[in-house]
Amino acid sequence: MYPAPLDSPTRPAAHRAALAAVLFGVPSVLLLLLVEFEWGPLISLDEDISRTTHRWAVADPGVTRTSRILTDWVWDPWTMRALCAVVVIWLAVRGARWLALWLAGTCLVASAVQQSLKAAVDRPRPVWPDPVDSAHYAAFPSGHAMTAAVVCGLLLWLMRLHGAGRAPWRAAVALAVLSVAGVGLTRVWLGVHWPTDVLGGWLLGALTVALAVVTYTRGPGSRTDPRIT
Repeated sequence: MYPAPLDSPTRPAAHRAALAAVLFGVPSVLLLLLVEFEWGPLISLDEDISRTTHRWAVADPGVTRTSRILTDWVWDPWTMRALCAVVVIWLAVRGARWLALWLAGTCLVASAVQQSLKAAVDRPRPVWPDPVDSAHYAAFPSGHAMTAAVVCGLLLWLMRLHGAGRAPWRAAVALAVLSVAGVGLTRVWLGVHWPTDVLGGWLLGALTVALAVVTYTRGPGSRTDPRIT
């Protein structure tokens, strides 16, 4: 026999997720348009910040080396996807198959959206005469920032759904904030992304999580998945 069903998400929770989707969706679209049409003040701000952080990165090789380790191994998109895959397998083993499918599907959709936007916007990355790191493909949005926001956001929501205790919840929130903020800062520090690439990744990641939660609350999984204890 399966354990007791997961508690169905409340109507206010679904409404909050829908409101969050609107709140993140509007600035996401606005930023996308400003980047696509190369709005002068935004481009100038990007360049000013990037020139400053690149100068710091060249002058401080120790911080730069640490940033490369964090961005290439700890907060790399494939590391985040591997973490997500582990949780998907765990959910499936525990019997929460719809929840596992929802989590895997959301991560796949987020990756597809990210790559499609990169191809559509086709924004060049910063170019430096003395680069401290390199990256491939187009710049907007930052894949590192978006993937971290999506995975951390989804895992936090799953902990909330599961009813995590106060201490684990606070620790998870702190780790998620550190990861999402940290990976964005390392990408700008290393000179491989403009600040607005990172901001776009954060906004689009948060939008993806909000839309995914709305989808889950309206799907069959909110009533049929077993409690994951």
